[in-house]
Amino acid sequence: MLAIIGMVVVVGAVLGGYAIPGGHLAVLWQPFEFVIIFGAGIGAFLITNPSQVVGGTLKAFGTVIKGAKYDKKAYLELLGVLYTVFKLAKTKGDLALESHVEKPEESSIFQQFPIFLSDRHVVEFLCDYLRMLTLGTSNSHEVENIMEIELDTHHSEQAAVSGAILTMADAFPALGIVAAVLGVIHTMGSITEPPEVLGHLIGGALVGTFAGILISYGYFSPFGKAVEAAHASDSHYMGCIKAGIIAHMQGYAPQVSIEFARKTLEGHVRPTFLEVEEMVGSL
Repeated sequence: MLAIIGMVVVVGAVLGGYAIPGGHLAVLWQPFEFVIIFGAGIGAFLITNPSQVVGGTLKAFGTVIKGAKYDKKAYLELLGVLYTVFKLAKTKGDLALESHVEKPEESSIFQQFPIFLSDRHVVEFLCDYLRMLTLGTSNSHEVENIMEIELDTHHSEQAAVSGAILTMADAFPALGIVAAVLGVIHTMGSITEPPEVLGHLIGGALVGTFAGILISYGYFSPFGKAVEAAHASDSHYMGCIKAGIIAHMQGYAPQVSIEFARKTLEGHVRPTFLEVEEMVGSL
């Protein structure tokens, strides 16, 4: 919602500030300038990035529009998931987790936590490492190293998406200049026209520079930063899972393990100790 409000404010402030003193909005409608800028931008984007980054970028725009993926409620539920599986493993052994991690969508444990279960990627992340426990993995340091490598790889994949958007933001001002120069070339071919015609052509050419800068700094650069923030939120979520699993493997009680996980969270999404205690009691 905030992203949509921001987009409206950007275009409203720019166009309003231009129109209120008497500027003619019709002059800004230069479709061929926009074809040059967006067409060249899309072409350069496709040349630069592999298909997975292109697909990830399209998904990322939807992520920004929807807003933060994980809030305090989601983290509280995640701590509930961790507590439940750790308690089962402590009381009945790690092998008791096997049926739950093999078919998590059918698990009586995971079905209690719909927010967690709806995120396929994090479900796989947790289940993969719980499966390692059922197979007899016991060295917490080795598992921690592997988790760090996986999280770094995941972060690199996400950084490629936000990096691609920010690269496009850097490119749009230059593409705006290209459109403006082509507009000037077209104007020079009409140099014998009367001043009012030349003025219209020159104004149209300058729209290219204006549009390139506005698209870059008003939209693509903020979008790139917003995608970075969304991806950082994903990393924190999985980092919380990592902290809990490592604490569990080191032999701590379920309540202590989820406290390790809780301590990794940022303040605005971190449930209080009493909130977690109340949630655990309800389970």
